[in-house]
Amino acid sequence: MVSRPVTRDDRPAPRPDARRRGRRLRRWVIALVVLVLLLVGADFGAAAYAEHMISQKVRTQLQLSDDPSVTIHGFPFLTQALGGDYSHISVSAAGVPVADKLQDVAVNAELENVTAPLSDLSAGNTKAITIGELTGSVTIKAADLARVAPLDKIKDLRIEPSAKAYVENGDAAQSEPTPTPTTTDGQPVDESSTGVRISGHLQFAGRDLEIFCFAMIEADAKGGKINFVPKRLQFGNDQETTVVPRAVQNALMPSFKASISTKELPLSVTPTGVRVQSGSVTIKGEATNVSFAELSK
Repeated sequence: MVSRPVTRDDRPAPRPDARRRGRRLRRWVIALVVLVLLLVGADFGAAAYAEHMISQKVRTQLQLSDDPSVTIHGFPFLTQALGGDYSHISVSAAGVPVADKLQDVAVNAELENVTAPLSDLSAGNTKAITIGELTGSVTIKAADLARVAPLDKIKDLRIEPSAKAYVENGDAAQSEPTPTPTTTDGQPVDESSTGVRISGHLQFAGRDLEIFCFAMIEADAKGGKINFVPKRLQFGNDQETTVVPRAVQNALMPSFKASISTKELPLSVTPTGVRVQSGSVTIKGEATNVSFAELSK
């Protein structure tokens, strides 16, 4: 006798209670997924609200025309908010005015180990916010540097990077300075000092002179300053340059010697590095145990 294979129709039908348990399990899974999505959505919503609150305060504090970018890192946000401790917050802003001199400063800051009580944050009170470690950078454009004495005597001031060796030892026979060293992603290397080429027009003995100044920019951590230290001058343009006579150099060199106090800049950090890009100078620095209110000093 040949046995017939068992088909689906021959199998016993599931009992009603088993079907009910299966439907009940699916409903629980769907409900759990919906709950997780709601919690995640609420978490992101709360984080976005907190970022907006901080952004508004930074805008007021730095006297900005637009809201800066604020990102609160880490998930979930609500556990950080309830505890009042945040591991990492990023803040960036452009067009920051500084006193009556600088008008278009860019600021980037990484705030770590931030303490911000939920009650103060929800009330918009940023005075109680403290920052354990701050690493930041302030970028100043050439147009703003032209407002800093004594650089304000130079017309059409321009900034370009230049290698240290060329600043210190270059001669007029060299047509082009060696580029500033860069990292693997093409960004200039941050150093405690770097070379810069400052060019523009100066009045001397009744004549309008086009001058190239090769200088070092040095971060003075102890003094809290960035110093422009001129090394040598050249007449001419990019295609043809001549060495400025020593007597003329002595007369014109002070016009390129300037200092910028980081305490007068946003973030108010201790300078640790400086880099030069075409048209701008970026100052890097760090600070510990500072209050949110100190960022704009």
